[in-house]
Amino acid sequence: MLLAERGEFSLDDDLRLYIPELPDFGETITIRHIITHTSGFREFLNLLLMTGRRLDHGDYVDPSEIIQVVQHQPALQNPPGAEWNYNNTGYGLAAVIVERTSGQNFPDFMQGSIFKPLGMTQTLVRPTPEHIVKYRAEGYTQLPDGNYAEVGNLSGAIGAGGIYSTVADLQRWVENFSNPKVGSPEIFEEMMTSYVLKDGESTGYGFGFFIDEQGGLTRVHHGGADIAHRSMLAYYPGINAGITTLSNHAAFDGSIAFKLAEAFFSDDMDLKGKETTAGQEAQFDIESYDEQTFDELVGRYALDAMPDFILMFTREDNKLYIQATGQSKLEIIPTSETTFDLTQVNASLVFHRNAEGYVDSLTLNQGGEQHATRLDTKAWEPMADELDIFTGRYFSAEIETFYTLTMKEDQLILHQRRMEQIDLTPAEVDSFSGGAFTLSFERDRSGRVIAFYLSNVRTRGVRFARQSLQDQGRY
Repeated sequence: MLLAERGEFSLDDDLRLYIPELPDFGETITIRHIITHTSGFREFLNLLLMTGRRLDHGDYVDPSEIIQVVQHQPALQNPPGAEWNYNNTGYGLAAVIVERTSGQNFPDFMQGSIFKPLGMTQTLVRPTPEHIVKYRAEGYTQLPDGNYAEVGNLSGAIGAGGIYSTVADLQRWVENFSNPKVGSPEIFEEMMTSYVLKDGESTGYGFGFFIDEQGGLTRVHHGGADIAHRSMLAYYPGINAGITTLSNHAAFDGSIAFKLAEAFFSDDMDLKGKETTAGQEAQFDIESYDEQTFDELVGRYALDAMPDFILMFTREDNKLYIQATGQSKLEIIPTSETTFDLTQVNASLVFHRNAEGYVDSLTLNQGGEQHATRLDTKAWEPMADELDIFTGRYFSAEIETFYTLTMKEDQLILHQRRMEQIDLTPAEVDSFSGGAFTLSFERDRSGRVIAFYLSNVRTRGVRFARQSLQDQGRY
């Protein structure tokens, strides 16, 4: 935004004017598209996970790989400006544009143009994982045995993350929104305005910020995380106040920032009828909740905007769970008979009844409201012999990676040489989920399985072709 204000470029310029080595996908992708998460590019961190890269164990990612990921992408995941999909690739490319138009490397540009002028003396962009950050808080995650382990940070995150700071410095940064010393009021007004998609739908996201409401106040916020560190910053421009939380614990709940905001700013908020946050939790007696009442909510719900993205709800004794397509199972905590908070994720749920009293839909509150409709059809339940036809070895030319599918008793299992084996669960017909992945299989006109498409939410449809003939003359 600073460089655009200086006339170095327009946000509506073609991205390839500044990064010409990116492929031509047949549609113009602008700088505005990459900073609103609407470009259609693969999300590079999620894609690298598919290759077996163990980001959770410190595998190195060079920033140049972001451009390589886009160069190998066969087609866009969506037309530019047509769909919002949180995407670190875009912000990595934005940092490349900053470097090429300013003539400085990104850490130096940030230091000279933003951090130093604002007096943020304890803030820096870490150039490499080997760079020493004074007074850095190490990150920790809890192991299954209850002990804690030190874990490193993501590399290759410049532009999308990799900034080290303190709560005091972040206060100086956000104070600049209302009384700019760096930039202009027009910059912050545009950054805090929700982007509108081609179909006229608002995304609830501006430039690097979610925009929504809390207690009747406009809330501008963003969380962040690597392997263990967690952060959340929430700004309420109507009262010129905010909350910042930082943690070096992998399980830290970012929504604590919003609960703190209610505690401190309650006089300025209308908390009557609030469905999911701290005030209502104080009124709801969780001990009185009968988990068996959750059974009428158990089932599958498809996001209206992404029908292939299924939210499955289950109950195991007195614990309630949500599992989204291609993601791990998370426990949910009731905040009323029909509202719930997710653990480990800053999100909440509201179930809705129709006129007949049947729960037929829900709203997922996570960076905006996302509606989902209940699916009355049962999940696909194939027999063991139906699963066997999917076994074999598959290869993706896009990411130069092999996967193998095998059977163990009546369980279909996914293998990759750098990953732990993944047990797959049937979803829709010819589709499975497990770990963080969803696999959708492709058949030829004879009904033979010839490939599968791998997705993990932010990166979708990476094709793996079947490689060799197997027993009984099948592929």
